Amino acid sequence: MAYASMADRDSIENEMPWEARDVPKTVWAQLSKTAAAFPDRPAVSYQLLSGPKDKAETLTWRQLQEMTAQAANLFRSLKIGEKDVVAYVLPNCNETIATLLGGMVAGIANPINPLLEPEQIGAILRETDAKVVVTLKAFPKTDVAQKVAEAVRHAPRVHTVLEIDLNRYLTPPKSWIVPLIRPKNPGNHHADVKDFVSEMAKQPKTLQFADSTGDRVAAFFHTGGTTGMPKVAQHLYSGMIYNGWLGHRLLFSEEDNIICPLPLFHVFAVHVILMASLASGAHVVFPTPQGYRGEGVFDNFWKLCERWKITFIITVPTAISALMQRPVDADVSTVKTSFSGSAPLPLELFRRFEKATGVTVVEGYGLTEATCLVSCNPPDGNKKVGSVGIPFPYTEVKIIQQTADGPRECVADEVGEICVANPGVYAGSTYTEVDKNKDLFHADLFLRTGDLGRIDPDGYLWITGRAKDLIIRGGHNIDPAEIEEALLAHPAVAFAGAIGQPDSHAGELPCAFVELVAGASVTEEELIEHCKVHVHERAAHPKHMTILGELPKTAVGKVFKPDLRKHAITRVYNAALEKAGSPARVVSVIDDKKRGLVAQLDRKGADADQVSQVLGEFTRPWEWAEKAEAAA
Repeated sequence: MAYASMADRDSIENEMPWEARDVPKTVWAQLSKTAAAFPDRPAVSYQLLSGPKDKAETLTWRQLQEMTAQAANLFRSLKIGEKDVVAYVLPNCNETIATLLGGMVAGIANPINPLLEPEQIGAILRETDAKVVVTLKAFPKTDVAQKVAEAVRHAPRVHTVLEIDLNRYLTPPKSWIVPLIRPKNPGNHHADVKDFVSEMAKQPKTLQFADSTGDRVAAFFHTGGTTGMPKVAQHLYSGMIYNGWLGHRLLFSEEDNIICPLPLFHVFAVHVILMASLASGAHVVFPTPQGYRGEGVFDNFWKLCERWKITFIITVPTAISALMQRPVDADVSTVKTSFSGSAPLPLELFRRFEKATGVTVVEGYGLTEATCLVSCNPPDGNKKVGSVGIPFPYTEVKIIQQTADGPRECVADEVGEICVANPGVYAGSTYTEVDKNKDLFHADLFLRTGDLGRIDPDGYLWITGRAKDLIIRGGHNIDPAEIEEALLAHPAVAFAGAIGQPDSHAGELPCAFVELVAGASVTEEELIEHCKVHVHERAAHPKHMTILGELPKTAVGKVFKPDLRKHAITRVYNAALEKAGSPARVVSVIDDKKRGLVAQLDRKGADADQVSQVLGEFTRPWEWAEKAEAAA
């Protein structure tokens, strides 16, 4: 059936309760069902390089099932049981998919962002109590192996490191050159190091142990979001199966080809796309280890769509913006729809994309804490640009305001916190850290997302901001989204991020950071004047504007606001110290788990009492850098 409206959503729900649906109970059961139905159809394809004629490796559903069995058998041989963790710190490749699926079949898979620093990777390994880590063998132009070796040194429970060599994806002469220029393989840790592919080859291609009998935690995903230190969310088989079922029921069949240049440590790629592929039999193409960040991917993107006869594009607003700076230089007539997530899509960018490609963009909403999917604009119905559409079947969304008399449900178009209940929400146990689950649920069932939003009279969900991103100016709440939207309307601005900078009087004042469109020219003063016209609330006019060569972003394209806050804290504190005649300066800003962002100062002979008086006017904490080093 078409999926066009709330009536279609309700019709699907009225067929039967979710619990009554005949869906597989485990990832292995889902994979086995699809492999039996479409054994020789393509399941996944991967190419190391981005050219439309570069070498690619395609696995059929039978081959993917066999690789998954081998990986799961390997992990069991390394003493991984259902409650033990296999972490991986990997770019995209076919071995990453085998590690993910095999890890979830044998135990608990823990994808980790390879862009994190060793200290963060080590902290996640300790938090999840990982026993096995799968990562890269040292390879040119990447430091993943080196970072993981350092992280493993600080994760005493890791007993085995399995390495993957990307050189097998290259062709001569490049494959001959890599061994000559390969960096020295790091060691200096306590774990055994083995070759993943050779160890896999020793394993049978059928599962050598009984599959799980029911629902259980099968994945740990760190949030790595825009509001602080990573937290680790627990994902159940049932939530993954639900996400996959949605993709199959509403969008994909075995005839579809999906291009997914997103990382396989993120829920968008894993649960929304890969699990939907497992459920439907659709073919997923992963171009380059770094996806959209890979060399030449944007330049070759439309030719890759032509090569693989892509029907669905998976993207994020930052990628759409980059694609719109390049011509559509290939036949993209097979493409039906482009799905955009991770951040709101500006209206102007939406219009430019549709005009250039003839492809409709469908915006959706999901989050790691809910396993992923929450809502999307109906593919066959009215797409309200700027909204994230209607909740999926079996997903209930409430907008809640906290009042002196307790929580209150909002009426239509009233802004409050978005709270979600669906089969992907692990109510009561979303995070591995028990304390993180306190006050996380409304009515013990609805996940409090921390996002601000509203539901319009037609049932469409609109995200208006992030509760923790609110700029609080003298007790007045300012939504940074209004500033960002105004800046994004300027033709020279590609990306924008608004935050509250420290202020000794108001607590916070709005400031903004922008990245310009390639070749564009505009001054910071001109952008401030632009905001005075287009930001309707005077209190929200940015008091400072910074143009950066590139805004810091997460791996899936969100503007990374902690880095912007660090930038602003450094600028404001140093200006205050300079004005007071103090030689002390902020040299770094750290993210402390308990205190949040903390400025670290180089004393430079400054009077400590004077510094305390100057910085005591601000709410954000500070400390001497030398004391922090001594404590470490």
